[in-house]
Amino acid sequence: MADDLSDFIAASGPPAGRPLQGLTVLLVEDSRFACEAMRLMCQRSGARLRRADCLRSARRHLQAYRPTVAIVDLGLPDGSGLDLIHDIAAMSPRVPALLGTSGESGAEGAARAAGADGFLAKPVESLAGFQRTVLAALPAGAGMTWASRGPEDRVDPDPLALRDDLARAAELLGRASDGATLDYVAQFLSGLARSARDAPLQAAAEALARDGLTGLRSRAPVSRVSGLVRDRLAAGARF
Repeated sequence: MADDLSDFIAASGPPAGRPLQGLTVLLVEDSRFACEAMRLMCQRSGARLRRADCLRSARRHLQAYRPTVAIVDLGLPDGSGLDLIHDIAAMSPRVPALLGTSGESGAEGAARAAGADGFLAKPVESLAGFQRTVLAALPAGAGMTWASRGPEDRVDPDPLALRDDLARAAELLGRASDGATLDYVAQFLSGLARSARDAPLQAAAEALARDGLTGLRSRAPVSRVSGLVRDRLAAGARF
């Protein structure tokens, strides 16, 4: 596939402003808000996007077709994205460009150690930065300078996608009866709050995560996060 990609780029080049024209991106991402941002970036760049929201769904996708680019979130509801990155990196033929994405500190090193060619730090908001990272990871794309510029560089996802994510978190919190679910919700909300630039919710989610690391669950961090999520849903998730 890498040779086909090289021949395609050499023969035709990308249309102006759409440097990823003709490429297919598989995004493995559990957040609809983050997915909506990536959808807008792929749309403006000329790429087709397919989404999987968990490891199981991603593996089904990969059994049916081979994308040009795979972007894998490291925190997924049914396991670690690092495992999927490791497996994709070992495929033959290999996916031409394999990227990890996360907002967690130290995540880039872990993604690259698992086999990723590059990394997208959350929140992913810059269209130019997204295009540069994808192009740099492609075998035929290193050194290309077709990245978008200008006032339309930033993408703003639909706030309804943010509300959907908050509603999902509220549902999980309402029936969470085990530490694994709370750990997942803490990670999910921390990344979501970071992307939405909601500092209070991010701080509360990180406190919930730290509480889990102690092994001694307390009610206060859960109540704090639950209250903030309810407040945002009641306010229409506009903060």
